[in-house]
Amino acid sequence: MYHPDLIRHPENCPALVLNADYTPLSYYPLSLWPWQTAIKAVFLDRVDIVSSYEREVHSPSFQMKIPSVIALKQYVKPSEHPAFTRFNLFLRDKFACQYCGAMHDLTFDHVVPRRAGGRTTWENVATACSPCNLRKGGRTPREAGMRLHVQPIRPTSWQLQEHGRAFPPGYLHESWHDWLYWDVELLA
Repeated sequence: MYHPDLIRHPENCPALVLNADYTPLSYYPLSLWPWQTAIKAVFLDRVDIVSSYEREVHSPSFQMKIPSVIALKQYVKPSEHPAFTRFNLFLRDKFACQYCGAMHDLTFDHVVPRRAGGRTTWENVATACSPCNLRKGGRTPREAGMRLHVQPIRPTSWQLQEHGRAFPPGYLHESWHDWLYWDVELLA
């Protein structure tokens, strides 16, 4: 019987990586491993195969379906607070300017300008589009007559993961759907 996975190139067969509690290691970016890494982890007995593609890989003495979902055998405890990076800042602010809501030409803005002693911290940096950042200049939002939609905070890893769930990747293999809950309300 024909299956779309059979014509899929192995390079297009990533494995969704679940923690030992069967939750994704990360939603955004989605925790995916290349097929080679997934198979290596299987042979090193570090993961359990939860689901597989129909596509197989072969060696002279062995054949195996490529894993599509794997679960770590040892639980990896996520850090409580994520690293302060440009990407994580944009994710915290849902990829939107915190002054006008624009979702393009994004940069970051020091709420209290550095010239006034403002530091580069979660609590003092907000996502801003270039026009708003230029308009604000080296002033505080109050001095510039601008208002932040949300005051910047130091997010937890859980908060960033929740924000990431709002941005599903362009492709989700059917075997991943049982493990990913993209904006789905659970029934009681």
